[in-house]
Amino acid sequence: MEKDQSATVFSFRSFCCILVIVSSVSSISFFYWSQYYYSTRSPSFSLPLYDQDTLINLLTYTSAWNHLTFSSDPPKKLLKIALFVKKWPQRNLAGGLERHALTLHLALAKRGHELHIFTTTTTNSSLNDTNTNMNFHLSKPTSGGYLDQALVWNQFQIQNSTGKPFDVIHTESVGLMHTRAKNVNNLAVSWHGIAYETIHSDIIQEMVRSPEEQRSHTLTERSIKVVDEMKFFPRYSHHVATSDHCGDVLRRIYMIPDGRVHVILNGVDEQVFKPNPVKGKAFRHKVGIPESETTLVLGMAGRLVKDKGHPIMFEALSQIFSEQDDAFRKRVYVIVAGDGPWGARYKELGSNLLVLGPLKQSELATFYNAIDVFVNPTLRAQGLDHTLLEATMSGKPVMATRFASITGSVIVGPEMGYTFSPTVSSLKDALLNVIGDGRKILEKKGEVARQRALKLFTATKMATAYERLFLCISNSSSSEDGDYCKYKPPPHISG
Repeated sequence: MEKDQSATVFSFRSFCCILVIVSSVSSISFFYWSQYYYSTRSPSFSLPLYDQDTLINLLTYTSAWNHLTFSSDPPKKLLKIALFVKKWPQRNLAGGLERHALTLHLALAKRGHELHIFTTTTTNSSLNDTNTNMNFHLSKPTSGGYLDQALVWNQFQIQNSTGKPFDVIHTESVGLMHTRAKNVNNLAVSWHGIAYETIHSDIIQEMVRSPEEQRSHTLTERSIKVVDEMKFFPRYSHHVATSDHCGDVLRRIYMIPDGRVHVILNGVDEQVFKPNPVKGKAFRHKVGIPESETTLVLGMAGRLVKDKGHPIMFEALSQIFSEQDDAFRKRVYVIVAGDGPWGARYKELGSNLLVLGPLKQSELATFYNAIDVFVNPTLRAQGLDHTLLEATMSGKPVMATRFASITGSVIVGPEMGYTFSPTVSSLKDALLNVIGDGRKILEKKGEVARQRALKLFTATKMATAYERLFLCISNSSSSEDGDYCKYKPPPHISG
């Protein structure tokens, strides 16, 4: 017994010591981020105005590149790009990182760039549904499902010596490990979640843990991982943060120089995700939702698992429905696109909660048009969730957990959505506020959300920003091509 207590005390002390070390060596600026957070929530927030003749150094530009305007026309200089990604996505079952890889590199290929994708062997039929500029180099994964680094590096070297060498190398997360990436100047890594962000998630998971569940040691392990990441991240030459908050953490906590950290927010296909009330109405009819001016439809999408917040969402909905009368239950519907353990639990709440299972991309686009508000109760404080962007592109207001990545980049003010703390009581209050506001107010919020999404979250915005970064860091850039690292703003740019 004494030994167990001693081990517990040692573990706790170790965790505290590691947090102190991380805090001291990186000067964690909670005050700074709170100031930034509240300033960006303001509807009047905008980027600084630049003189028309001012040249901006893109490499040291700290705001999201999505705020800038790059040409929609393909550049004169076309690139040979190497991409390392653990798994190439299936269109209908893609996670956030995979969806980003598909959307971005398909757009780059359509703009004329030559893509070489180093990924694991798959039976994925979507390999055939790509572009003639996309070349796949498949290899057997390791026992852990990762890329075999020696094998893919050999494949890369063969292609690098065939024809012209690669202009730029892109790795989605640690698809290419830091041991291979070090000293490669024309390389950029995109981060879709880092250990420091995940500590917030771990704290929340501990807070919502039931008394019957055993206490996890994840917090201690995660803080050690933060220190590990701080040591090996600098081996990557350029870092792309997919949210404003992640960019701030990479600079201030991980201490990566400004000129090597670039914020490019995720984007979604604007030709797929767009308002279409007619299809939305037909979708409601198809799934059995009666058409009425008072009917309100809440939507959720994604994996129906614990860390996506479904336990607290289930409890909040259960309390609301049990406390309201029959008239309320007849006018409020919840439709869920996705699968997972909590799908069966949701069906217990009654006939006005519909679990549809996973949907194809075209069906998902119609799903967004059928709802009045999109709800994301995630407990994972990392990355920038594509479902939020898809919903706003479809003209719907969004409601999500109050994480810095979300409030710093997507729901920057109440005029476009709702936020809540990851507790049952806070989520319940937010749901009741949404229902109380009604369709008219939700429609207005959806219009504001779509206008912001069109400025920041389109696949074209994302692709042209990455394209410019790749041109800037390309090995073959020359003075004859112009300085791609300089940007001349049009008059009156604003966010």
